[in-house]
Amino acid sequence: MSAYDLEEQERIAALKDWWEKWGNLIYAGLIAFFLGIAGTQAWRWYQQKQAIEGETLFISVQNLSKEVAVSKEWKKLSDAATALAEKYPATFYATEVQLMAAKAAFESKQYAEASKHLQWVIDKGRKSHVNVARIRLASIQLDEKKYDDALKTLDAIKEEGFASIAADLRGDVYAAQGKRDEARAAYELATTKADERSPLKGISQAKLDAFGGATAKPAAKAADDKAADGKSADKSAGAQK
Repeated sequence: MSAYDLEEQERIAALKDWWEKWGNLIYAGLIAFFLGIAGTQAWRWYQQKQAIEGETLFISVQNLSKEVAVSKEWKKLSDAATALAEKYPATFYATEVQLMAAKAAFESKQYAEASKHLQWVIDKGRKSHVNVARIRLASIQLDEKKYDDALKTLDAIKEEGFASIAADLRGDVYAAQGKRDEARAAYELATTKADERSPLKGISQAKLDAFGGATAKPAAKAADDKAADGKSADKSAGAQK
């Protein structure tokens, strides 16, 4: 037997030993890899299927909302929104129909039902719509005189883009409670945070004016006090003459 054959047999024997030691682990790794690919594809297919079915149902709910706008049968829309949200909770459409149902219920003065739909959006809806739902829920709580609940709902809003409208609504809550100083501070914050082109800026400013206008800044107040002291001194000097 040649040296070449002996070397080849040694390599084959070493390979067999290596395979006996690691072969099962390699098989397991390959199986896990292919199962992972299959699982990812299955999940994508499932999400796509959910989106298509959700969109189909959403269109029917949209048509129903137009009918409800005329008939005022808010319960039909509420039930349809609940059914869609239960079946396709992760879709964009579930959040949209919850807001639609909340609006219909609110317009029919069904505040508890409207609050239920808005709370769903806050708890389970798309993040982009959560603060919209909080603003609307706080408005309902204000109408129901649930002032502490309204303030708590508004306190959960941290996004800068909602700072002005949240502050304005907080001012309304304080005003309803008869807390003039707190209302004034809230309206002042609303005017500061509002964009110059926003209609809310003028609305908040009008409310602020009704509560006495903006509070004096420390430097401005010191200057006013100094000017007032000067006028008093002048009057005293004139009187002595």
